Amino acid sequence: MSMEQYPPSRADDGRKGGTLSDSERAHRAALAPRIAIEDIQPAVDSGRFAARADVGRAVNVSAVIVADGHDVLACAVHWRRRGDSAWHCIAMSLVRPLGNDLWEASFTPGRAGPHDFVIESWWDRYATFHYELSKKHAAGVPIALELREGRAHLERALELAAGSGSSADVTALEACLARLDDAAGDAERVALLLSRETLALMQRCDERPHLSRSRAMPLEVERERAHFASWYELFPRSESQDESRHGTFADVQKRLPMIRDMGFDVLYFPPIHPIGHTHRKGRNNTLTPGPDDPGSPYAIGNEHGGHDSIHPQLGSREDFRALVAAAAEHGLEIALDFAIQCSPDHPWLDAHPGWFDWRPDGTIRYAENPPKKYEDIVNLDFYTEAAIPELWLTLRDVVQHWVDEGVKIFRVDNPHTKPFPFWEWLIDDIRSRDPDVIFFAEAFTRPAIMARLGKIGFNMSYTYFTWRNTKAELTEYLTQLNASPLRECFRPNFFVNTPDINPTFLQSSGRPGFLIRAALATMGSGLWGMYSGFELCEAAAIPGREEYLDAEKYQLRPRDYHAPGNISAEIARLNWMRRRNPALQSHLGIRFHYIDNDRIIYFEKSTPEMDNVVLVAISLDPFHDQGGNFELPLWRFGLEDDAAMQGEDLMNGHRWVWHGKWQSTHLTPQMPFGIWRLTPLG
Repeated sequence: MSMEQYPPSRADDGRKGGTLSDSERAHRAALAPRIAIEDIQPAVDSGRFAARADVGRAVNVSAVIVADGHDVLACAVHWRRRGDSAWHCIAMSLVRPLGNDLWEASFTPGRAGPHDFVIESWWDRYATFHYELSKKHAAGVPIALELREGRAHLERALELAAGSGSSADVTALEACLARLDDAAGDAERVALLLSRETLALMQRCDERPHLSRSRAMPLEVERERAHFASWYELFPRSESQDESRHGTFADVQKRLPMIRDMGFDVLYFPPIHPIGHTHRKGRNNTLTPGPDDPGSPYAIGNEHGGHDSIHPQLGSREDFRALVAAAAEHGLEIALDFAIQCSPDHPWLDAHPGWFDWRPDGTIRYAENPPKKYEDIVNLDFYTEAAIPELWLTLRDVVQHWVDEGVKIFRVDNPHTKPFPFWEWLIDDIRSRDPDVIFFAEAFTRPAIMARLGKIGFNMSYTYFTWRNTKAELTEYLTQLNASPLRECFRPNFFVNTPDINPTFLQSSGRPGFLIRAALATMGSGLWGMYSGFELCEAAAIPGREEYLDAEKYQLRPRDYHAPGNISAEIARLNWMRRRNPALQSHLGIRFHYIDNDRIIYFEKSTPEMDNVVLVAISLDPFHDQGGNFELPLWRFGLEDDAAMQGEDLMNGHRWVWHGKWQSTHLTPQMPFGIWRLTPLG
C-alpha cells in the first residue's frame, strides 16, 4: 500500500454537504497503517527540501519505527537516483531494541544528482514465529502445534514465490519442506525451522502484512568539490606583474603552477565582464576616478556587452577557453562570479528598461548597503510585469552560457538580496541538465537566511568563521555546524579573507596570525578559501574598518609572490594534509577535547570508521608562546588510560609513541599549531 492509498483521517468524504457514516469511518480507520515511521533522518524540514549527500560517501538513514503489539517488525530502505527505473534495497537494523526503537541502515550513492529514499516496514510473521519457537523449545514447552504453524508459513511462502516467478526461491522452499518431512524427529525439525538459512529464505519470500511506507525523502547527491575543495581567489587584471599594464588570461596561465603547488583545486575570479563608465569608482572607492582607473568589476556592462561577455582587456573568448583547459591540466577548476547587478551602461537598460527600479523623478535607483553606496551599480527588479518570465529566463541563460563554456562552479554575489523562488528554480533548472554544477552563496547575513539558501539549492556558503576568534566562539560555531538542522543542509566554506573583508584579527597579528587563521580554516572545514595576498600576509587597512587600503576592487595590484615572510609553504603543507587525511575533508566529525589552556583550541577530526584520526591544537595567541596539558582520546579506541598510541606530526613527518592519557604541547608564534595523526600500535 502506498502512502497515497492511506485514507484521510477526517470524516469529510469530499462530497458537498456529505459526511461518512459511522460504518464507513470505522472501515477507513481499519485501513490506516498500524506501523508508525517517524523522525526520518536525514531530512530537511520533514522532506520539503533535499538533504545533502556526497558521491562515494555513505548516507546513514534512520527512523523511529513502532507498532502495536509484540510482533517482530522488519524494515528496509529503498533508494534510487531520481529518474532511474530500478530501486536499490537494503535491510535496516534495530539499533537499541529495548530503548527508542531506532532503526538504521546506510547506502552509498555512486552518481551526482537528485535521489530519493523510502522506508518500508511490515510485520515479520516468520521472525515472530522464529522467536516464539526458540523460546518455547528452550523452555521445554510442547511445540507440536508450533511445528504445524512452521509448515504453514513455509507453504504460504511457497505459494507467494510461485506466483512471483522466483524459480530459485521456489526450489529452495520445496527443498526445505521436503527436509521437514524427512526429519528424524522434532529436534531436527526445530533446527531446520530456526536455521539462519530458513530465516533468510523466509525474509525474502514471506508475505508482508501491514506494510507501511514513508513518503519519498529527497537527497541531493553532490560531487566531491561540493564538500571538499581549496579555493584561491585572484583578479586576473592584476596578474601582469606591472601596475601600468592590465593583466590578461594569458598572464593567469603563468600563475597556474604556483597556485597548484600551494594545493588549491578551485581558482575563482571576480566578474570578468565589461566594466561600466558611468559613475566609475576610483582608487579606494572614490567618486573621482583617474583616466586609467579600471573601475570595479562588479559594475557590469558597457558597449562591449554584459554578463555573457568578456572584458576586452582580459582577452578573447578563445583565450578564456584556453585558460579553462590549462587550469584543468593543473588540476584546477575555474569558478566565476555570478553578480546580478549592472552598471548604468549595461545593454539591458536600453533593451529592457522594465527590468529595473526607477524613481519618481525618472532616475534609476543605484545600489546601497547603508552606509555603503554603490553609485556605479543599479539593481534588477525580479517582479515587474516586464521581468516575469523574461528576466528570469535571461539570467538562467547567462549561467547556462558559462556552463557551456566549461565553468561548473559559480560564486553568487549577495544571493540573499534576490528572491528565494528564483534561486530554487534556477539551481534546479541548471542542475537538472548538469548535476555537477556547484553554486556558492556569498551571503553574510542572518543565520536563518543563510540556512534557507542551503535548503533551496546552494551547495556551500560563506560563514561567520571570519569573525569567530576566541576558543569559546569557535567551539560554539563548529558545534552548531555539526548539529541538525545545519549538518543536513549547510556546507560552510571557511574563507579567511575576501576583497571586501580584511578581518580585524589579521590587521595587527602579523605572520603568526595568518598561520593561525589558515590552520583553523583548513582543519575546521572541508571547504576553505583565501584571496590572493593572504599568503603574503597583506594587512594594511582603512583605519577603523575591516577593509583593505588600496583595495584591488578599484585598482590593479601586482604582487611579488616570493616576497620574504610569505606563508606559501605552510599553506601547501596544510592542503597536503587535507588531501591525505579523509577526516579533514569535511567540517563534520569534529570532537573537542580537554586542554588546560583557554588560549589553545584542541579537537579531533575522525572518520566514522575511526580509520583516520587527526588531533589538532592551535594557539589563538599570535604574540606569545602557549602550552598546555591535554587528553589523548584513548577511550575512542577502547583503550585504557595507560595505553600507548603512535603519533605523527603531519607538518614534518616525525613519528613517536605516546604513553598514557595525559600529554603536553608547546606552541609558539613561529609555529602556532600542532597537527598529529593518531594510530594504534601494531
